[in-house]
Amino acid sequence: MQVPLLDLKAQYKSIKTEIDQALQTVLNETAFAGGPFVARFEEAFAAFCECRHAVGVGSGTDALWMALIAAGVGPGHEVITVPDTFIATAEAITFCGAQPVFVDVEESTCNMDPNKLEEAITERTKAIIPVHLFGQPANMDPIMEIARRHGLIVIEDACQAHGALYKGKKAGSIGDAGCFSFYPGKNLGAYGEAGAVVTNDDSLAEKMRMFRDHGQARKYEHSMIGWNARMDGIQGAVLSVKLNHLEEWNNARRRHAGLYGELLRNIEQIVLPTEADYARHIYHIYAIRVKDRDKLISRLAEHQIFCGIHYPVPLHRQKAYESLAVPAGSLPVAEQCASEFVSLPMYPELKEEQIEHVYETIKSLML
Repeated sequence: MQVPLLDLKAQYKSIKTEIDQALQTVLNETAFAGGPFVARFEEAFAAFCECRHAVGVGSGTDALWMALIAAGVGPGHEVITVPDTFIATAEAITFCGAQPVFVDVEESTCNMDPNKLEEAITERTKAIIPVHLFGQPANMDPIMEIARRHGLIVIEDACQAHGALYKGKKAGSIGDAGCFSFYPGKNLGAYGEAGAVVTNDDSLAEKMRMFRDHGQARKYEHSMIGWNARMDGIQGAVLSVKLNHLEEWNNARRRHAGLYGELLRNIEQIVLPTEADYARHIYHIYAIRVKDRDKLISRLAEHQIFCGIHYPVPLHRQKAYESLAVPAGSLPVAEQCASEFVSLPMYPELKEEQIEHVYETIKSLML
């Protein structure tokens, strides 16, 4: 039995009629760059996230960069984040002219450790970016308390957390802004690149809307130096269709995670992901931890079970950030987690028998 890491074709087939109709409507109306389909999605996604504004952009990286720019982050500033994340989190900081500062993560959630946060703050710190890794929110209350005490902006990297909850609040709605990626494999995925920023701050929303459109307040009237970061109409239409199914799909992922946990819990070589008592985890990634992960991944592939690694090298150990001179071993929990992560197949259309096959194969290889 083959079990792919991700199966986008299965999802498309399940909503093919709706998607095909939406795409044809965009083609008929030739509204390709921004326009009404993006505006409709922005309104719906803002409501979904329980925020006043959603600003559709070209990617999750655009979302992070724009949110930082709108918040006034620039040269000479530091932004605190975590090293166990996709590089876009740090890239956005760097492209503002600021410097990323990494703090370690909690072993239980692999998210920002609030106990490590305050010691990283300096007179140059401008903002904090907690990352809701794999679909579970970071522990936001202590992060927000520290940020407010020091007068810092908080931008949630919710690029993997569409519909996740922190104490009943939607991911992205807690800080000053929340950033989302709609890369095709995400829980809410476009058919190409797209992203969004949500916020309750009217001023931030206005700045981001101008920035994404070359700094225009009105056509050919440029109030600021901006960029081309518009979402296209096709993505707006696709995302509007998919948003109606997101809760159903997230619930399916949670059921799959529950079955994985039930089956794998007795294999002592595996550290299972945990759901914090404050969170509703939506399992964008189902990442277990094992000591000899490369061997396990290779052996599973021999049985037509395809896994991934998110993310094998923490950012402070990447060549791109060697200039920060963060020594190996200085962020031990993040480094250990990164060396052990194995992402098992996870998507809404995954079948129970496929999960059982993954379990039986892992059991045969490890016990």
